[in-house]
Amino acid sequence: MFEIKKICCIGAGYVGGPTCSVIAHMCPEIRVTVVDVNESRINAWNSPILPIYEPGLKEVVESCRGKNLFFSTNIDDAIKEADLVFISVLSNPEFLAEGTAIKDLKNPDRVLIGGDETPEGQRAVQALCAVYEHWVPREKILTTNTWSSELSKLAANAFLAQRISSINSISALCEATGADVEEVATAIGMDQRIGNKFLKASVGFGGSCFQKDVLNLVYLCEALNLPEVARYWQQVIDMNDYQRRRFASRIIDSLFNTVTDKKIAILGFAFKKDTGDTRESSSIYISKYLMDEGAHLHIYDPKVPREQIVVDLSHPGVSEDDQVSRLVTISKDPYEACDGAHAVVICTEWDMFKELDYERIHKKMLKPAFIFDGRRVLDGLHNELQTIGFQIETIGKKVSSKRIPYAPSGEIPKFSLQDPPNKKPKV
Repeated sequence: MFEIKKICCIGAGYVGGPTCSVIAHMCPEIRVTVVDVNESRINAWNSPILPIYEPGLKEVVESCRGKNLFFSTNIDDAIKEADLVFISVLSNPEFLAEGTAIKDLKNPDRVLIGGDETPEGQRAVQALCAVYEHWVPREKILTTNTWSSELSKLAANAFLAQRISSINSISALCEATGADVEEVATAIGMDQRIGNKFLKASVGFGGSCFQKDVLNLVYLCEALNLPEVARYWQQVIDMNDYQRRRFASRIIDSLFNTVTDKKIAILGFAFKKDTGDTRESSSIYISKYLMDEGAHLHIYDPKVPREQIVVDLSHPGVSEDDQVSRLVTISKDPYEACDGAHAVVICTEWDMFKELDYERIHKKMLKPAFIFDGRRVLDGLHNELQTIGFQIETIGKKVSSKRIPYAPSGEIPKFSLQDPPNKKPKV
């Protein structure tokens, strides 16, 4: 069997960088070169400060960089010298979750390799199997044809996104009835046929994969004349959009039907904790809706650089003209973001937000002081926070028994909960 000695990976992003770093770490006899046209990104991979944050990644890279792991912009030579080129030779979809990518790579549920059903294709499949067999048990390595592997990737992410949209739809019902979506999720999750994974109600899913893969599935179904199937999966995206708009509308309604010129602290900008990735983050959408209503946003995230937040919010599909410069301030810590704010909005489930000194925060906020918990990270603190004086609004549960009343204006809402966003970020 052909033995792989040199691997080239095209693309030094959130998938290529961590994946090939772990391959180099686990296979010291294989030379792995990760190439990219983005010179600044490659320079970052070769520096002490990596271009992406992922727990455990820095240690893996430093253990083999310069030994059998290299990052380069010399794409042509790397391809010529390689025995195997990731992306262009085989279908080897990843099933990584950001925040746990290194753990997922070192101990995967499965590795899926697809290839042509030709002698050459099967030899390539077996050669790549041999690479993964350095650390992955053979029974966890699945081989399929190319279409099966690609559809497996799309279907896996579509199913996960579907579960999130399903529980988020129930969260709206819980708020209307007085039920608690966490209690409902626990009850149905104990059914072994359903399981308890991905039943966490929130302000909506984000990241680079879920929306992209569901929409790819929708496109395929439409192209193959399966309109009913396409509409079914499109509803997963529509429900995610609805959840974001519903949460933004709840913020506006609670703040006496207007947020114009009010200071709102946004805690968390990454699409989930333990990553600096902001692609399709719900924070972008919530910020957009609040900016459109004239709110002044003070944003804090422990891992997302200021420049990335500004770029995301300055996208033409998110803001117009000088909106960001007028309405957005990037704060260096959560207390600065909350100082003088009318409301605190938690958009990312960073653990540190559970440990903040909320009495200190309340003293510096304008009254009445509101907390909108879009990630249910403060569930165990509701009684304490209400004693301090906070009005609490969370996903899928009525918390404030004595909510401060407001007089609805009777006007038509400035945006409809049913309609899709007029301007969708394409980040």
